[in-house]
Amino acid sequence: MTHAPNLVLVGPMGAGKSSIGKRLAERLGLRFADADRDVELRTGASVGTIFDCEGEAGFRARESAALAALLAGSGQLIATGGGAVLDPGNRRRLRERGFVVWLQVGVEAQLERLARDRTRPLLQRADREEVLRQLAVERAPLYAGVADLAFDTDGLAATDAACALATLLRERWQRGDASPVDAAATCEPPASDRGSA
Repeated sequence: MTHAPNLVLVGPMGAGKSSIGKRLAERLGLRFADADRDVELRTGASVGTIFDCEGEAGFRARESAALAALLAGSGQLIATGGGAVLDPGNRRRLRERGFVVWLQVGVEAQLERLARDRTRPLLQRADREEVLRQLAVERAPLYAGVADLAFDTDGLAATDAACALATLLRERWQRGDASPVDAAATCEPPASDRGSA
């Protein structure tokens, strides 16, 4: 059983960090925080605009500051951006302040999930598949280096993935305040996932 004040999701774009993360946070009674969204709120500009104006280096600096602030808190599920693991300081903070789950996904599934997405700066190219394959090779060792748990999201709907993860986390993660993960983290859908009676 690993003790950590926060639950953190890392992994490539399209792995489901936001969609699975929101459902998992609700299931576990955690506050959901999206690091990219936090950067946008702090900056008053979209990630794409930050990339355009400041380049990737400028965005990464803002991302590190936002992540440090988020990780200083507790009782949260934090969905990171796909490149957050590139910075050694980020990796150290992730290991110190979070139980880190690496959401894995194959390139074919990424292409399908991101087919209509035009917001991600690194994918604004014609050779999307090659970009995703290259990022996977570069970043997989970094994800592996910070992860307490790896979970494959291929072929899973977000609700099913959140359910399966909640079950695994009951056995592996204990919050830093020494309270165990809520035993109610079962596969009973939370209220927002149920249809009206």
